[in-house]
Amino acid sequence: MREYSVPVLVDVPESANLAETVFRRAQEQPDAVVLRRKDGDAWPEVSAARFRDEVAAVAKGLIAAGIGPGDRVALMSRTRYEWTLVDYAIWAAGAVTVPIYETSSAEQVRWILTDSGAKAAFVELDDHAKTVAEAVPELKNVWRVDESLDGSGVSDDELHARRAALKAADLATIVYTSGTTGRPKGCRITHDNLLFVALNVVKGPLAPLFSGPGVSALLFLPLAHIFARVIQVVFVETGAVLGHTPNMKNVAPDLASFQPSFLLGVPRVFEKVYNGAEQKATADGKGRIFAKAASVAVSYSRTGSPKFLHWIFDRLVYGKLRAATGGRLTAAVSGGSALGERLGHFFRGVGIEVFEGYGLTETTAPISVNMPGGNKVGTVGRPLPGTSVRIADDGEVLARGRHIFDGYWNNPEATAQALSDGWYATGDVGELDGDGYLRITGRKKEILVTAAGKNVAPGPLEDIVRASPIVSQAMVVGENRPFVAVLVTLDPEALAQVRLTQEQIQAEVQKAVDAANATVSRPEQIKKFVVLESDLTEESGHLTPTLKVKRNLVMRDFAGEIDALYGG
Repeated sequence: MREYSVPVLVDVPESANLAETVFRRAQEQPDAVVLRRKDGDAWPEVSAARFRDEVAAVAKGLIAAGIGPGDRVALMSRTRYEWTLVDYAIWAAGAVTVPIYETSSAEQVRWILTDSGAKAAFVELDDHAKTVAEAVPELKNVWRVDESLDGSGVSDDELHARRAALKAADLATIVYTSGTTGRPKGCRITHDNLLFVALNVVKGPLAPLFSGPGVSALLFLPLAHIFARVIQVVFVETGAVLGHTPNMKNVAPDLASFQPSFLLGVPRVFEKVYNGAEQKATADGKGRIFAKAASVAVSYSRTGSPKFLHWIFDRLVYGKLRAATGGRLTAAVSGGSALGERLGHFFRGVGIEVFEGYGLTETTAPISVNMPGGNKVGTVGRPLPGTSVRIADDGEVLARGRHIFDGYWNNPEATAQALSDGWYATGDVGELDGDGYLRITGRKKEILVTAAGKNVAPGPLEDIVRASPIVSQAMVVGENRPFVAVLVTLDPEALAQVRLTQEQIQAEVQKAVDAANATVSRPEQIKKFVVLESDLTEESGHLTPTLKVKRNLVMRDFAGEIDALYGG
């Protein structure tokens, strides 16, 4: 199949905007709990009326400070309650949010603030304030996300007029791509883009996840990323309960106390959960039991059997895993990169079904997503309502719909290259099956061509190597080289659990490489690997905030190790 389309389910009126829902819900359901705000180990409730009042107070402060309709306001903070509060306040004032990853360098912040023409910025920590001051010292309006702004001179009528003037076609946010290659580009995302995606998600494929009492989610991914941002909008639009935590690397305690019914994650998060459970079982002398339980979970997900062993392991293993996430979690959505069939089947077999989706910043996150009752593990699901997907002659995935961004900020040349007759060229390579399910097979620009002319997709190989409990990151190389090789880093947490000699480490990595090689033809197989001395991390500059490898920087910084693989 070369093209698949799904009709629109929910239209967005031209007069709609993101801020209005906050005020409408507060008027209609003032006591409804819409958020829970982290306070130590507790999660006190925030009503619709209180959230509205806090949004209005910040919005009035912005207006009093001279922020006008369409002005850009930067937001640099970890994921926390105030991120959502400030985001909606900026919209209520008629302005445009420019999110900045809280780990960004001064040079990155300088580019985003100057390119967007931001007139003000919100920051969370002292380090953020110092970075902004270093980046753009002339920017005077810099506030903390938790400080009060004086808007006493702004009336309710003036604030209402700002909201009423906002239309669906107006710019809501400029989201800068995380920049795995090159300088980040600012994606123009409108109110219509975000509302269209959110409403068609909750009325479409994922409707069962957001209906019924007690629906709640704990956000820990950075809200500067469009994936988490869309979920924020989904929860505000539905009135389901939203919580925030900044602790993506150690989210387990917050999951246990918040007890979400729904989770949003990237594949590395799910890999960490699996590897952590496996390591703990091994350290407790129950490694063989966990291995068998994992095998049964995958088999049960694929075939529905063996039922009796699944029942046994549900009491011995799976129930403990679910309890570690708070005991209420039954569903999760994964995006950002490929999850892999092994993890998808494992979690479904455990009782936490992961629905993998696919999208980019330029498509306001989801192009497609799997759905309850139709979760085809290993694919990224069918297109969302109102979305068309086409496979170009060279295999590139093209997308069209109301979710497609409004172009790149201050960059018409890049916009013209990305959009053609309404179709956005994703840069990813994929295929559609007979049922309209999309499978991503590689990144067009990341396809390696060896010296022998063989095309190799690194992603699937890397996913399998990274599945090893001792492996943290894997990056396949081989462009214009005689064979394929891989750079590997080790997981410090895993190594702390088990004591392995260098020979044992080499053997474990070789086993992971052999597993990857078993899935491809001989010319595509990995012939050599090297274990790097240190991990690739966000702090080292080699990972994006959503834990994607910055290939160009790894190639630059480890050029010597790569050359050594080929006898250089």
